[in-house]
Amino acid sequence: MISTASAAETIRVRLDWTPWGNQAPFHLAAKKGLFAANGLDVEIVDGNGSVATVQIVGNGEFDVGHASLAPMAIARAKGLPVKAIAGFVRQNDIGLLVPKDSGITKPADLKGKKLAFTAGSLEAPFLDRFLAAGNLTRADVDLIAVDAAAKGGTYMMGRADGVFSTVPFILPLVSAQRPSSVIRFADYGLTFPSFGLFATEKSIAAKGPALKAFSSIVAGTWTYILDGHEDEAVQAIIDARPQAKLNPAVLRTQIETLKGFVATPATNGKPMGVMAQADWAEALSVLADGGLVPAGQDAAAYFTNDLIDPALVARAAAGGR
Repeated sequence: MISTASAAETIRVRLDWTPWGNQAPFHLAAKKGLFAANGLDVEIVDGNGSVATVQIVGNGEFDVGHASLAPMAIARAKGLPVKAIAGFVRQNDIGLLVPKDSGITKPADLKGKKLAFTAGSLEAPFLDRFLAAGNLTRADVDLIAVDAAAKGGTYMMGRADGVFSTVPFILPLVSAQRPSSVIRFADYGLTFPSFGLFATEKSIAAKGPALKAFSSIVAGTWTYILDGHEDEAVQAIIDARPQAKLNPAVLRTQIETLKGFVATPATNGKPMGVMAQADWAEALSVLADGGLVPAGQDAAAYFTNDLIDPALVARAAAGGR
């Protein structure tokens, strides 16, 4: 625990997106007073996409960012001095949503189908490899590029037979109107980490103890939430962002959906937040195959587990300070 006898350490956090279920631990930890109890004064700011969050945090405007860690890795390979300090959604959560009654269960079933995607998103560089798993090419499908904000509506209105996106975010939003199933990228060899925390090398050096407390509290609060406290987490998001007029059922389903993506075989049994070098090595190989990072990257340079305190994770997981 950081001493509270001195002034609280300020931590400015940039989130990935507008409010959704994935941000539950930040708001619940703040509501329960866990940050303050550990000497932290935490400012939580919404984002407008993982790529933007990576750039903004990388430029030094925030102490820590919450985003998909694949864009962070891509930025680091290009020279931005950022590093992952905690992994929460440790599986690739990108996939293709298709109607449950469509009969589509695998890439080979997509021939002749109209599929919505976003050109600047992380799914775009991997579409060819995903389709190749079904012995298809882009010429075999009708790919329609739409803005990220329009993907859900395009799919729900039946203007596409499928939509590529972050599954835990979009599936609960569209399923009430168009019940859907998912074909996951990770099931076809496209494995890389999703949401977690990252910071610049400068921030890690300057605020290491504070970042360690912050990361550990968030990790422990995630564990607490997934251990049967989902509704408490949903209410914390709604209380923190009342102007967003959020649907509690959607938030709850987003959290439930995230449960299927939090662990990998290499991280099973490890505290929330801890990352595995084997996962990062595989991720960098996949990103290199997609032309997003140079081949031969050192996985150890992209992440650290030094800012996860298992004892503090355990305390937060138990609901205490």
